[in-house]
Amino acid sequence: MSKVRDNYVLDVSAGRRGYALNRMCGSLTDPENRRRFLADEAAYCDAYGLSPEQKRAILERDWTAMLDLGASIFYTVKLAMVDKKSVQDLGAVFTGMTTEEFTATMRAGGRRFG
Repeated sequence: MSKVRDNYVLDVSAGRRGYALNRMCGSLTDPENRRRFLADEAAYCDAYGLSPEQKRAILERDWTAMLDLGASIFYTVKLAMVDKKSVQDLGAVFTGMTTEEFTATMRAGGRRFG
């Protein structure tokens, strides 16, 4: 995935690289798939053909690595929801803040870039 001024850009190259990862995360919208994933996360990753790096990122919940490996935040959040994490929790991880700090920053109008 490309980075433009501290922002990830999901371009064609990243989309191709992250296809299996995004497909797997997207599958977690189905309750039966969530059950199967939680029963054996590694096997579920293997069933979707994740690369070793993608699988490691999923199993370790390395959210930033997922984006580096081509994941889209729109699909990654599906996995976060399985872990009962919010979009604010992920935003905090990506910005190096606590969830409370991130939420307060967003309520105050967000970060300003100069």
